[in-house]
Amino acid sequence: MNGGAREGGKAAACGAVGPKRRAAPAPRASPRWLGDAPERSYARKLDLFGRFIVPELRRIFADLSLPATGAVLDLGCGTGVATAVLREALAPGVLLVGTDLSMPHLAAARRHHSEPLVQSDAARLAFRHEAFDLIWACNAINHLVDPAATVRALGGLLRAGGRLVVAQSGLLPEMFFAWDAALDDAVRSACHAHYRQRYGLAADDLASIRALVGWLRAAGFEAVTARTYVIERTQPLSPVDREYFQQAVFEGTWGAKVEPHLDPASRVKLRRYCDPASPEYCLDREDFHHLQTLTVCVGTRPAGAAGRGDS
Repeated sequence: MNGGAREGGKAAACGAVGPKRRAAPAPRASPRWLGDAPERSYARKLDLFGRFIVPELRRIFADLSLPATGAVLDLGCGTGVATAVLREALAPGVLLVGTDLSMPHLAAARRHHSEPLVQSDAARLAFRHEAFDLIWACNAINHLVDPAATVRALGGLLRAGGRLVVAQSGLLPEMFFAWDAALDDAVRSACHAHYRQRYGLAADDLASIRALVGWLRAAGFEAVTARTYVIERTQPLSPVDREYFQQAVFEGTWGAKVEPHLDPASRVKLRRYCDPASPEYCLDREDFHHLQTLTVCVGTRPAGAAGRGDS
């Protein structure tokens, strides 16, 4: 699971980020969208987000009717938090494999589980055709230059009747400040501006990931469904919740990154609400109410479909 809500997978607090090619993109430090590279790491954010959504992951995996036999792939497994939850939900005999581009993420995943791990580019996966009965990809497809092509290729890695499950956070706006809708809107816009500037994206690039259902259907998947799970937190917040909000969102995703894109009044309010020493610290307010979404799209590979994965 790449960090949907965070650097790259991300930024559900900033809305979905799903870039497409442009004729003349701005210069980038990395040839990959959102700066991903084998040596790059945002493991801490992934860990924080993964632990934050463990209750929702358990509910999603229970709803999926996971295969009782065969093999499952966690595509973009990140630091392995979701992989460990998936392992708990699977029957003991099912093979579970995690794969990620980042070597530091895979090293961190060893803290959470002992399942096989493979370093691989999601756009060119090193698995044989028809190797899996289910592929789980959370906040991963949106990192790719051509996500629609990757969805088509993933079909070739599935056995007939196998399912591709693509989960994406941030398709709907998040709520952090229930008492201040204007600030929520301002921070969201500032996040978008930061990502456009940092990665050379155009405004509509931030919305392309919304086409998940269309990509699955265009790739020939059958019985395509979509369900959006609400991740909701109110007081009392757990230590895991508080750590996620403060470290992954307020400090890791917002902070100095969004402040240049905020007007002075919004900048002052954001600092007050996100500073643990402030009497207005939002995580200490009784009316704190957070909402975000995780949309899960499922498609089934039809019998007789030609494999398209890499061999």
